[in-house]
Amino acid sequence: MLKECAQHGFFRAEACPVCGQPARFLMNDRELDHLGRVLTGILRHFPDRYGLEMDPHGWIPLPAIVRAISQKHPAYHWLRPVHLVAIVETDAKGRYEIRDDRVRATYGHTVEVDLDLPTDQIPDRLFFPVTPEEVPIVLEVGLKPSDRKRVHLSRTADDARAAGSMRSKEPVILAVDTRKARDGGLVILRAGKTVFLVDRVPAEYLSPAEAPAAPAPSDGDA
Repeated sequence: MLKECAQHGFFRAEACPVCGQPARFLMNDRELDHLGRVLTGILRHFPDRYGLEMDPHGWIPLPAIVRAISQKHPAYHWLRPVHLVAIVETDAKGRYEIRDDRVRATYGHTVEVDLDLPTDQIPDRLFFPVTPEEVPIVLEVGLKPSDRKRVHLSRTADDARAAGSMRSKEPVILAVDTRKARDGGLVILRAGKTVFLVDRVPAEYLSPAEAPAAPAPSDGDA
């Protein structure tokens, strides 16, 4: 449920988490989920399906997106820019960015964009999940983009594990020595709240984030 408190802004809950007072209804959970998927698709993958064109840095005007969604999905005839602003501002992962009356995705693109994102405040270590089968290959050749335009690194090992759980029940978490990587000339972009982007990561900056578990003792070790 997406609502707006007159004093504390947008939130996703029944009542304002700050003051607990009733607030203006914006959309239900089903609409929020669907519109979030549509917005993500437009900004990351297929603006052309909605007759939209993004600028070289990934920006699209909010009014244009509202018109395009309303035309393609008449059930959203009530949609206004404020609804998209509310989705963006309450997104826990920071997947979007708004500037003036334009919006863009901060990461996850499969279309070519020049993301002029900040390169400061990069942690000394970032993390990436791989399957157990990929570990020896990645530690030998490094990380390169697969289905996205850039490698997506996570702020914490737990963030990486959550991302990796989509591909493996027990992802192996690799650590990236970003201090050495940046000294070596790699440019790392600060995207969402937990996501960082890089064109590639050579193997020399990678290592297992966690020591492998010790083997269970055999009967003869007791």
